[in-house]
Amino acid sequence: MANLYYVMGASGVGKDSLLRYARSHLPPESGVVFAHRYITRAANAGGENHIELSEAEFNQRLESGCFALHWRSHGANYGIGQEINHWQDIGLSVVVNGSRAYLGQAAQRYPDLVPILITASDEQLRSRLENRGRERGHALEQRLQRANLLDAQVDHPRLMCIDNGGKLERAGSQLLTILTGEHMPVCV
Repeated sequence: MANLYYVMGASGVGKDSLLRYARSHLPPESGVVFAHRYITRAANAGGENHIELSEAEFNQRLESGCFALHWRSHGANYGIGQEINHWQDIGLSVVVNGSRAYLGQAAQRYPDLVPILITASDEQLRSRLENRGRERGHALEQRLQRANLLDAQVDHPRLMCIDNGGKLERAGSQLLTILTGEHMPVCV
């Protein structure tokens, strides 16, 4: 069965690292593909594999119906291309890097989506964000408060959680288990 896996979590929890881990460890015959995001942010910002678009390019694609999903966050526009629908139609499961704040709209559009929340402790998140160096002081504190608020608001009957506070291999193995359908752990 072709699933839409909607991976989400606060900046700094290691979503991109987990997605890279899963991409490199899934065999080609798994039937799982990874969608890239179209973002109005520089391609070299944040370490994420994404397609950089200008605001004008993004708006043109949005108006032309090129996005299956789209949202705005942290001053940037994010989009997931319509190609995910084709991939599912031909039997491939698709992994997208989504937004916690947009989960409700995504679930309306894709009622069978499988939401996966990536988490880490406040201390780990603070350390990772400090090392990343994009925010400092008050801006960093606001980012941490927003992370806790959005995590608390995530609600879905099939929600799965992965704690990425330890070794990447441990959390990566859990993500692989979900993506291969071997086990679907529900958040408690």
